[in-house]
Amino acid sequence: MKKTVVITGGSGFLGGAVVERYVAGDWRVVVPWIVEKEIQRLQERMGTIEGLVTLQADITDGGDWQRVLDTAGPVHAGILLVGGFDMAPVAETDPSAWDRLVAVNATSAFQSARALLPRIAENEDGGSMVTVAAEPALDRGAPGMGAYAATKAAVVSLTQTLSREAEDDGVNVNAIAPRIIDTPANREAMPDADRSTWLTPTEIAEVIAFLTGPAGRIVNGSVLTLNRG
Repeated sequence: MKKTVVITGGSGFLGGAVVERYVAGDWRVVVPWIVEKEIQRLQERMGTIEGLVTLQADITDGGDWQRVLDTAGPVHAGILLVGGFDMAPVAETDPSAWDRLVAVNATSAFQSARALLPRIAENEDGGSMVTVAAEPALDRGAPGMGAYAATKAAVVSLTQTLSREAEDDGVNVNAIAPRIIDTPANREAMPDADRSTWLTPTEIAEVIAFLTGPAGRIVNGSVLTLNRG
């Protein structure tokens, strides 16, 4: 029987590569989505294939998670990719931008982990969870990215706590902290940047697959910084 992975943010640009990697690895993939144009893009990319299940759900809402779990059944891995970005000095950051980043970065990770970890822990052989942090959350602050760094730092702390809470159930929980990802949005935002050091979604998908695979079971509570120098 195929193992099941729930991938939040699976309809995004990074998510599409991660979904593709797990489908190719013969996993059953469940993708909650909320933005219609994103899920349409994923469906166009993947086509109609066995093993990919999508459903509309707001993963920041604990009530919607029950529908996701009912659809998923037994879950062996959770990949939490939902997130957002905003750039401005703290004094110029609108409170609504702060609230949005708290929701999409911190609350989404909290609600997802709260729903998925008990389900993953039901497996006799445990399972894995991967969250997405960011390099600015690991440094001495990031001028112009205070709200983003703070909410990603919350993801780091949550991940490390979850790794300790879940280890007795055989569930390893880790975070990745990529530098700049080569996506259309980043290309548009930084048209003159040197993209030779940017990370491709496919490369990141391989790291995530490692963390949820057999060799990755000895990694727990880590934040893996991903960069090219």
